[in-house]
Amino acid sequence: MRISSKRLLWVGVISLLSSVAVAQQAIPRDVDSVDSIMAAVYDVISGDAGEARDWDRWHTLFAPGATLSAVVQAESGEFRRVIMTPESYVEQSGRSLEANGFHEVEIHRVSEGYGQILHAFSTYESRNTRQDVEPFARGINSFQLMNDGERWWVVSIYWQAEGSANPIPEKYL
Repeated sequence: MRISSKRLLWVGVISLLSSVAVAQQAIPRDVDSVDSIMAAVYDVISGDAGEARDWDRWHTLFAPGATLSAVVQAESGEFRRVIMTPESYVEQSGRSLEANGFHEVEIHRVSEGYGQILHAFSTYESRNTRQDVEPFARGINSFQLMNDGERWWVVSIYWQAEGSANPIPEKYL
């Protein structure tokens, strides 16, 4: 089936307006500071087994075109980047987070900013329940944020879990 360029343009306009409409519904306290938007990201993905996540809230935190990327190691030892959108992250991870329980908390942050942009290395610990004494994983989330003059947006989150060959450096703990 061939789609006319006029129809394709309208689909793009409708998609853009839809993403702007969702983004405008952000809870103001979630996006008024760097601390609040990062706390909101961690809050949405965290919860006990059987606890639904607020994925509508999740989508309001991200700028149009935002990405989430994980560094993963293949069995061959090769590292690669897995790229997701906020929506595909929900599709790929949402059920597992809700079924198994997942709590991710920030334990340290190193930030640098310039103008309207900010980069934060956010060291995290992951547990299945809040009561777990030891985390099952740690790593670093690299957040790229933008302030448009009215609110903060997540532009990307890029992360890598800690491993025996790549312990988290002391300056990030």
